[in-house]
Amino acid sequence: MMARVAFVIASHSDLLARGVVELAQQMAPEVFFQAAGGTDEGGIGTSFDKIDAAVSACLDKVGDDDGAGVVILTDLGSATMTVESVLDFADDPDHLKFIEAPLVEGAVAAAVRAQLGDCLNDVADAARNAIGPMIELHSKQQDQQAPSAPTDGVTDTAVVADPVGLHARPAALLARLAATFDAEILVNGTDAASVLEIMALGVKQGETVELRATGPQAAESIVALKEMIENAS
Repeated sequence: MMARVAFVIASHSDLLARGVVELAQQMAPEVFFQAAGGTDEGGIGTSFDKIDAAVSACLDKVGDDDGAGVVILTDLGSATMTVESVLDFADDPDHLKFIEAPLVEGAVAAAVRAQLGDCLNDVADAARNAIGPMIELHSKQQDQQAPSAPTDGVTDTAVVADPVGLHARPAALLARLAATFDAEILVNGTDAASVLEIMALGVKQGETVELRATGPQAAESIVALKEMIENAS
């Protein structure tokens, strides 16, 4: 079933816009994306017509039901101004969300939520809350000064089977699975439902991760995540 939220990736570069779309689609294959990069002549810059056409295509795809809509992400300042101009002329602004967020991180984090069927506001929040380059710093700080782990909950370990480790698509699949359970799940102390935090761990094939979960579905979630991690897709 097609997700309720689609994305417009607006960039000064056609290659950059299409590259972000290619990456995000790996995380969210059922989500509709439109790349709107470069000028009408194919140069570096932005195009009102390209972005407007991309927005229209996305709205046509997701419809106007409650919770449906389009998230628009940009790279640099003048792209922001072009998007704002498009929004000024939009016939259906209530179903459009322009989010100022790190382009790649915002697209990936929000796409995973859209794949899960989240509404427009929740998907927009996921993009807005993407912390981008600070993720790596956060991970290093955890290694140096890890907080005391909670003593309750269900715990287990898993050996990573996927050749690429917990990166990109495997991280997205794991985050999507974690989000389906009524439980708070940690992988090596980070939120299992956050694709960015999972990727920031830098876990490689053959490494062991610690799983911990609390909540009504803690036991089921640990079994499911362990099975996914130990079986390469």
